[in-house]
Amino acid sequence: MEQQQSLLDMLKSFLEATLTPSPAVFIIGGLIVLLAPIILHHLYTRTTPYTSLPAVLLVGPSGAGKTALLTLLERGPLSSNPSPSSSSSSSSSSSAAQTHTSQVPASVELAAPEDKSLSFRTDLDAAGATATKFLLVDTPGHGKLRAAALSKLGPTASKDDKKSSSRLKAVVFVLDAADPDTLSTDGAEYLYDVLLALQKRTGSGKTSRAPHAVPVLVAANKLDLFTALPAALVRSRLEAELARIRRTRSKGLLGASVGADELDAAPEEGDDWLGEYGSDKFSFGQMREFDVDVDVIGGNVLGEGGPGVDKWWSWIADKI
Repeated sequence: MEQQQSLLDMLKSFLEATLTPSPAVFIIGGLIVLLAPIILHHLYTRTTPYTSLPAVLLVGPSGAGKTALLTLLERGPLSSNPSPSSSSSSSSSSSAAQTHTSQVPASVELAAPEDKSLSFRTDLDAAGATATKFLLVDTPGHGKLRAAALSKLGPTASKDDKKSSSRLKAVVFVLDAADPDTLSTDGAEYLYDVLLALQKRTGSGKTSRAPHAVPVLVAANKLDLFTALPAALVRSRLEAELARIRRTRSKGLLGASVGADELDAAPEEGDDWLGEYGSDKFSFGQMREFDVDVDVIGGNVLGEGGPGVDKWWSWIADKI
């Protein structure tokens, strides 16, 4: 009985002390109010793993349509009078937003449906579809600004670039199929550097475990134009041009089309052989040896009468 009475007295004294207004009570109460949310937030962030989204990198020369493609996939067709016919590829392409040349990288969060038959125009919430979120990252195509994109692919990436590289699921190389200079000079040189960076990445692992494969889509844009080459011809033209570039660089020279602005983005001399070593002709199939699958698919972001971007979207959704 005496022990119980003693405990009751101690409890009574404690309650009286805590309920009686005093500076100590106010200070302790204030500290609890201020520190409790901070402590809870710290515990939550420590116990909850951070999930980073997979990424798809948009690369290619300036004016190819990278930013227009990103805008179309983000916002959808900008049609003021939607109708059943608006689901066609041509109408969605013609209503894409007009854009300007990018100077800095930009990214948007998109959702790729598990049902590959669904278009990028589909309202996934309304359709009740299951989707995977990912980042579509647009990079500048100017020669002086390409090093930032190449650094995300190569073996000598910075710590932050290595983190982004580990999340990289695919590369989409956009080029203008209606511009012959893009296929024979600037665009082919840039594509060579991109493929070479991925090739070096395969053999750069410090452990026996090889890095995950990163497929490449060569998106031959502007097929709505009469002067545009079909995807099959774009593929053969690029393979022939890449073979020429490979021969030139193997001799320790740069192609005549490469200016001083692109020297920083070019690979180191003496380590520039792309694909099967010693082969005279180049084909994209040679890149499979380095776990790099290359597909060439035609489409158009703007204009009417072309195949649109549905095949590109299906390819991206399949790689996420």
